[in-house]
Amino acid sequence: QVQVVESGGGMVHSGDSLRLSCTASARNFNTITIAWFRQAPEKEREFVAVISVTGARSSYGDSVKGRFAVSRDNAKNTAYLQMNGLEPEDTAVYYCAAGRFGFTNKSSEFPYWGQGTLVTVSS
Repeated sequence: QVQVVESGGGMVHSGDSLRLSCTASARNFNTITIAWFRQAPEKEREFVAVISVTGARSSYGDSVKGRFAVSRDNAKNTAYLQMNGLEPEDTAVYYCAAGRFGFTNKSSEFPYWGQGTLVTVSS
């Protein structure tokens, strides 16, 4: 079992930056892949980013590429999502997901999820 908790959401203005944190309990945090997804009201869940177990590789959804950056600190059992240049279309509940496997952008392949943290971007 892996417990996942996101934090760092809030209300910001267009153009602002925000950093989300994801803490995941795991016997060996460096063996789990961490991904970020988001879901806006009345929208389907969208892939945001994924980072490999060591942090050496990452991948991003097209809508956030160049603006967001995912990282992790395995010593702290924590991953981060740095969001720059936020716009109203980024408004969503952001979820951290974890799994003991490699890269994937499919939410169904992540068995462990946090409760989400709301990011609201005003124009």
